[in-house]
Amino acid sequence: MLLNRPVPIAAAPPPTEARRREVPRGALLLASCAILLLLVVLSLVIGARAVPLGHVLHGLFGFTGTTDDIVVREVRVPRTLLGLLAGASLGLAGAVMQALTRNPLADPGLLGINAGASAAVVTAISFLGVTSLTGYVWFAFLGAGFCAVLVYLIGGSRSATPVRLALGGTAVSAALHGYINSVQLMDSAALDRLRFWTVGSLASATPGIVLRVAPFLLVGMVLALALARPLNSVALGDDAARALGTDLTRTRAVSFLAITLLCGGATAACGPIAFVGLMIPHIVRSFTGPDLRWLLPQSAVLAAVLLLGADIAGRVVVRPAELQVGIVTALVGGVVFLQLVRRRKVAQL
Repeated sequence: MLLNRPVPIAAAPPPTEARRREVPRGALLLASCAILLLLVVLSLVIGARAVPLGHVLHGLFGFTGTTDDIVVREVRVPRTLLGLLAGASLGLAGAVMQALTRNPLADPGLLGINAGASAAVVTAISFLGVTSLTGYVWFAFLGAGFCAVLVYLIGGSRSATPVRLALGGTAVSAALHGYINSVQLMDSAALDRLRFWTVGSLASATPGIVLRVAPFLLVGMVLALALARPLNSVALGDDAARALGTDLTRTRAVSFLAITLLCGGATAACGPIAFVGLMIPHIVRSFTGPDLRWLLPQSAVLAAVLLLGADIAGRVVVRPAELQVGIVTALVGGVVFLQLVRRRKVAQL
């Protein structure tokens, strides 16, 4: 008789309860946007030359050519915009890369993109005589794109797997770093000119550089955000993704294109900035969960918060000099990375 009794099934939560669980994540995203807006204001105000908020507004909306107006419009605004774009791009690229490779420690350097950009810049400086940052941008972008395609082909193209992609990226990065080091040893002038770019900085931002990279970064952001649903399926495994109707070849190809645009554009404009794409998705995943529909936009906002905050801190801590943003993020990221390694259970993808 006991065996014939029906087993009670827990009822599904009512729609109102499901919506109630969504509120905290939406509220956190709005709070992150508010923090980002505050940092944008601070980025326009704080620097080697302090500019009062009233003068910032005058420089933005009533430009008359005063010193403060020029500082705001020609220096602070491009630097802030580049920090927003590059930060959001690195955060999105890291989240997409971790979902694509199913590797919680994946970052933009894993697929050889940073190494490709650096190798192209070294080549341009040493062999082609390029000396301006505006010239570096295009070479860095082309190098990043070339290496992304190369790694995709090495990984098996349509039959690429996360393991093959990671191994291919590691091999390409190792080869290119050997090339970079050999060129620098033979050409000290190239080493001197490359040294500032490889640290990672927003200090050289100009309106021209922002206009050059913005279209690539914006297209990459749109593609990355559109990948949320198919990458959610990929996270379940290839067989489950196919059963859910996901085209794995198209998803991986579009993911590669988005990562190339995001990492290539950010690296070309700012130099290779470490740890942003690695640690931000981990931090976000701890309170949004693995759902990429929430993880991707939150990673974009918090990565921009981190990069702008690091840039502002770098302007203050060694004033009147500046500490490059790549150094600040490396110091912060190193501590966070050690904590991730020491944790018994890394956040699951």
